[in-house]
Amino acid sequence: MEPLNMLDENNENGAVAIGEYAEEAYLAYAVSVVKGRALPSVEDGQKPVQRRILYAMKEMGLVAGVKPVKSARVVGNVLGMYHPHGDSSAYEAAVRLAQDFTLRYPLIDGQGNFGSRDGDGAAAMRYTEMRLSPIADLLLSEIDRGTVDFQSNYDGAFQEPVMLPARLPMMLLNGASGIAVGMATEMIPHNMREIANAVLHVMDNPDCTTQELMVHVPGPDFPGGGQLISQTSDIHTTYETGRGSLRLRARWVVEPMARGQWRIIINELPHGVSVETVMAEIEAISNPKPKKDKKTIDQDQLLVKQSVLSMLDSVKSEGKKDVRLILEPKTSKIPSEELMAFLLVHTSMEVSCPVNMVMIGTDGRPAQKGLVKILKEWIEFRLNVVKRRSQFDLDKINRRIHILDGRLIAFLHIDEIIKVIRNSDDPKADLIAAFNLSDIQAEDILEIRLRQLARLEGFKIERELKELREEAGKLEAILGSETKLRKLTAKEIKQDAEKYGDDRRTLIEPVERAQGGQKAFVVDEAVTIILSKNGWIRARQGHGVDRESIAWKAGDGEFAVLETRTILPIILMDSNGRCYSFDASSVPGGKGDGIPVSSIIELQNGAKLLHALSGKDEDKYLFTTSNSYGFIAPLKGLIARPKAGKAFMKPEEGASINPPVKLDVSTHIALTSSEQKLLVFLISEINEYPNGGRGVRMMDIPEKYSLLGVELCDGLSANITIKGKTKTISGDDLAKFVQKRAKKGSLLIANKNTQPRQRSLL
Repeated sequence: MEPLNMLDENNENGAVAIGEYAEEAYLAYAVSVVKGRALPSVEDGQKPVQRRILYAMKEMGLVAGVKPVKSARVVGNVLGMYHPHGDSSAYEAAVRLAQDFTLRYPLIDGQGNFGSRDGDGAAAMRYTEMRLSPIADLLLSEIDRGTVDFQSNYDGAFQEPVMLPARLPMMLLNGASGIAVGMATEMIPHNMREIANAVLHVMDNPDCTTQELMVHVPGPDFPGGGQLISQTSDIHTTYETGRGSLRLRARWVVEPMARGQWRIIINELPHGVSVETVMAEIEAISNPKPKKDKKTIDQDQLLVKQSVLSMLDSVKSEGKKDVRLILEPKTSKIPSEELMAFLLVHTSMEVSCPVNMVMIGTDGRPAQKGLVKILKEWIEFRLNVVKRRSQFDLDKINRRIHILDGRLIAFLHIDEIIKVIRNSDDPKADLIAAFNLSDIQAEDILEIRLRQLARLEGFKIERELKELREEAGKLEAILGSETKLRKLTAKEIKQDAEKYGDDRRTLIEPVERAQGGQKAFVVDEAVTIILSKNGWIRARQGHGVDRESIAWKAGDGEFAVLETRTILPIILMDSNGRCYSFDASSVPGGKGDGIPVSSIIELQNGAKLLHALSGKDEDKYLFTTSNSYGFIAPLKGLIARPKAGKAFMKPEEGASINPPVKLDVSTHIALTSSEQKLLVFLISEINEYPNGGRGVRMMDIPEKYSLLGVELCDGLSANITIKGKTKTISGDDLAKFVQKRAKKGSLLIANKNTQPRQRSLL
C-alpha cells in the first residue's frame, strides 16, 4: 500500500497538508477562546459565562429584594440550560460578581462567605446563597423588550441573549481581567458618575479628545480606594492608547498617642493587595531566608533586615471586613515619612497596575481600544438598544390600541354583537363580516365577559385609548428623530447615574514613586568605619574612637578609619582608578573583626585598595596622579551601585594615584614635586569632570620626577611639606611661586652651582 500524499490537495481521499489542518484547527480554537470565554464585550462588559449567570438568575426570578436561593441551584440552572462546562468555573465566576472588593459595582448580592480581600476563598456553593443586586437592573431590566438578539443555547432547547442591554458602559465601571490565546485583557474600574458624564460629553461632542474626557474621568476608581500616584501624562497615554501601567499606593493616617508617641493606621490598600499579603512581606524582610543555593543571607537582605528592625516595632491587623493595619514604630524619633517610604519600597503597599483595554468590539472582533473609542462604540450600541426598545413598545401599544378599538366597537354595538353570537354557527367569522373587525379583535371580543362592556368600562376604554395614542405619538416622534432619540438616551443615562452612582473612592494625587535606595530609610547616626590592611571592615557607633583601643588580627593593621554618618556612602578607590561604593549603614557593627570587604565589593583585575572616602554627594574632591594630571569631581560621581564598581580615573602606565583632597573655602592649590619645585595657582584653573577621567596637566614635571604633595591654600600663605618637613611660606616668599597651571614652578631649595646666594626655605 502506497503512503498517502498529505501534500496533494487533489487526492481522491480529500487529504490536506497537516500544517494547514493544524493551522485551521488552532485558529478555530483560538477564536473560540477569545470570543466565547476570555474577553468581555464592549456593549455589556460581560464574558459569556457572566452573561449566562445573570440571565439565568433573571429567569429564575432572583431579582433584588427577593429571598435568595442556594448558589448550587443557580449553578445547576446555568450549567444545564446555557453553559455546559465545569461547575467550579461557573461558581467562581458568580463569586467574583458578588465580591465588593473585586468589582466596583457588584452585580450579585451574595449571602454567606464569598471570600475576602485577604485571599480567602468562598465557601462551597451548597452553603452560600445569592440573588441579583439592584445594580444588575442596569443590565437586565430591558432584556424582555426586544432590545437585543437571542440565540439558541448549546442544545437548541432554550434561547439565550447574545448581549445584555446595558444602560451604562459596564465595561468601564467594573473592569475585567482575562487571558485568551495570543491576547489578554486588563480593564480597570471607574466611577459611575464620572463615566456617565463622559458619555454625555461624547454624545454632545463626537470629535472630542482624550484630554477633554479626562476633565470628567481623571482616572480609575478602585473598589478598595487607595491612591493613584501616576502622573497625569501617564494616565492620558493609557486612555489614549488603551495600554499602560499605573502606580497605586496605600493610604494611611498618623495617629498621635500619649507622651508624644504615634502609630500609623493603614486604612486603604492598592487594588488586589490584601492585609495578609503586606504582613507576610514585612515578616519576610524582618526574618529573611537565604536565597536559592545560598547558605546565608546576603548583604542586601541583611541591610533591609537591619533597617526594618531599627524602625518597626510591631504590625497587627484590627480590621475584619475593612482594612485597618496598625504599624507601631521602634521609637517616636523616627519620622513617619521615612518608615512609610521604606515599607512602600519593600511591600505591596505601592504597586504597578497594568492596563490593557482589549475587548470584543461592536464589529465582533477583538481589539485594543482607547477611552474615546470605547465610549463611541458603546453609545452606538445604546442608541440602537433605545431605538429597538422604543419600536418594541410602540408595537405593543399599537396592538393594545387595535384591541381596544375592537372593544369600543363592541361597546357601542353590544346588542347587535350579542345577537350575532347567539344566532351564528361561526360567530368569529360573522363578527368580522358584520363589524369589519380583524381576527385579533374578534377573538378578543369572544373571550371577554359581558360585564367588561358595561357603561363604566366604556369610559375606561376611551381613557386608555387616549393615553396610549399619546404615548404612541411620543414613541413615533422619537423613532422619527435622531435628535430626540439621543436626547432620551442621554436623559436615561443621567437618571441612572444619579440613582446608582456614588462618590469616588480612589484619591488621584500624582507623587514620585518610592525609590529603592537604602540610605533614605536609615536613622541618621554618627558612625566610625574601620577598614584593615587585609580587607576586614566593621563599624562602631559614634565618633572619637580611640585608635589605640582598636584590636587587629595578627599581621593586620589600620588601613582607614573614617568618621561619617549612617546615611552617607563609603567610597573605596583601587590602584587602577576604579571606585566602589556602599552605604555606611550596611557595615556590621559589634566588637569582632567585622566582615571581609570582598563580600561587599569585587576588586577587578588584581587591583589593590588605595584610598577610602566618605561624605555628602555634593562634596567636591581634587583627584591627582603622580605624573601630574588631575581634575575636580563631586563625590556623587564616584558612587557605583554594582559590586564591581565603576572606572573613574585613568592613570597612565607607571603612574600612581595620590590621596584625594577635599575642597574647602581655599582659593589656591600648592603642588610640590620630587624635583623640589613648588607651583601655586588658582583652583578655578582646574577642570571639573563629574564622572571622572584623565584630567588636565597640573604641573610641568620631567619624566624622571613625580608629583609629591597637593595642598590647599588661600594664596597668601601655604603649609608646604617636603622631605618630611613642614614649612609655612607666606607673603613675598610665596608670591614668586604663584604662576599659571601647568607651569614648571620654582625651586624650593637653591641650586648651589647656579644660585649660591639663595637661602633655603626649608
